[in-house]
Amino acid sequence: MAGCTTDAARTLSCRDGPAAAHLKLIAIAVIFITSVVGISSPVMLAHIFHGKPFYSNAILLIKCFAAGVILSTSLVHVLPDAFQALADCQVASLHPWKDFPFSGFIAMIGTLMALLVDIAASSHAEKPDYTPVGSEDPAKKIEVQLDSRVVVACHDSQVDELTKLKQRLVSQVLEIGIIFHSVIIGVTLGMSQNKCTIRPLVVALAFHQIFEGMGLGGCIAQAGFNFATTAYMCVMFAVTTPLGILLGMLVFYITGYDDSSPKALILEGLLGSLSSGILIYMGLVDLIAVDFFHNKLMSSISWMKKSAYICLVLGSASMSVLALWA
Repeated sequence: MAGCTTDAARTLSCRDGPAAAHLKLIAIAVIFITSVVGISSPVMLAHIFHGKPFYSNAILLIKCFAAGVILSTSLVHVLPDAFQALADCQVASLHPWKDFPFSGFIAMIGTLMALLVDIAASSHAEKPDYTPVGSEDPAKKIEVQLDSRVVVACHDSQVDELTKLKQRLVSQVLEIGIIFHSVIIGVTLGMSQNKCTIRPLVVALAFHQIFEGMGLGGCIAQAGFNFATTAYMCVMFAVTTPLGILLGMLVFYITGYDDSSPKALILEGLLGSLSSGILIYMGLVDLIAVDFFHNKLMSSISWMKKSAYICLVLGSASMSVLALWA
């Protein structure tokens, strides 16, 4: 309890409502701009260079960098914060939080939920009678096409379509996990009245949003969504954290709710653990494993696997360094 008393005294000296509100307004503008830059850059580059000889190679390398960012986000940023919230002395001394490692347990549930969504979507897409939107019935194609080469081409086209559907599902589930994380960051920052904590967070979160946006933007670019869906996903990522900050400010203004109270810490820990589990699964299974073990470019180009691994390490390292400040 002595540790709690010391922390409370330190926090009290930094509490300044007007200064904190000013910093939060700056944070909203900065985070929105950096989020737009981060997520739109891969999408715009993909649109500009689509069809060029090096397009597929560049997209794969961007996606590997993105996988490193996502993996580091989940293991270096989100999960440790969740553990820290539930390990706070105000929570860790209460039942049942002191009796069970809820952070790891909820992260495991998030991983299993992501797996369940993956299995359900894949099973639906692989049904014999499943026909992708805009395509003909495969059985009818086989009946009218007598040339075996054409039948094989039709089969390859269906495989490509299923792969594209898989990539779209990965992008959508990945954005859900990131939005969970962004809401937690925004609401926590919005409720905070600690100017000493907010000031360094503004700069750190700006870089955080750039790297995380590049990760999600790379996946969106490869998935090949139409313009409306791409724009919607980009806007959702860009506005989630700023809206979370506004929501946190509104909650504090109406209720005076303390962001360091046990209930707030428990909610932060549980949501953080859940989003961490989703991001861990997406990073390892749907991004890293798929690209390194099932992508034809990895085996057809001699230098690609080494380059992809370097991009993966760079993405992980760039996001990990930010943990020094946020």
